[in-house]
Amino acid sequence: MSDGLIPRRYAKALYKFAVENGDADEIYELLKKLSFRHAALDELKRAVLNPGVPDEVKGANILKLFGGKSGSSLDKFLLLCVRNNRAEYLQKISLAYVDLYREAHEIAHVVITTAVPMPEAEIKAITDIVKKRLGAMTLEIEEKINPELIGGFTVEINGLVLDASVKRELNELRLQLQKK
Repeated sequence: MSDGLIPRRYAKALYKFAVENGDADEIYELLKKLSFRHAALDELKRAVLNPGVPDEVKGANILKLFGGKSGSSLDKFLLLCVRNNRAEYLQKISLAYVDLYREAHEIAHVVITTAVPMPEAEIKAITDIVKKRLGAMTLEIEEKINPELIGGFTVEINGLVLDASVKRELNELRLQLQKK
């Protein structure tokens, strides 16, 4: 999910620092939430790119957006990023940290997308199939609704997608008809 050498290096450093300080789990939860909140990221960009704001204030504002505690590993890390002019990479660093954490803790991120809300029994059936395939890995399930699928579902596991949607079937049928 993350890309780039700078975000990956900073994420590794943060993970190592967080493990040493015993707050890797807390930082994972905070970064996971922020990584995908676009409104918060817009606020973050405004706070970081303003040259008139002192570094300490920028760091405190960013920490507030992340929901972290003052004096924590995350607080120190954010101030380091601001001082090193790396704050613009915070989203990518967050995504890289989440990836590193999941890899280290054998967590599979599973996104089940359906056209309409699916009954819990069907979600459980899909989840059970994924569990059998992945063995001992812990599953982190995220459910999404996308009406464009028309029907059926997609399952994304750590970036790999199984597409069992009506939309895909209709696209395949269209392609076959165009070939004839």
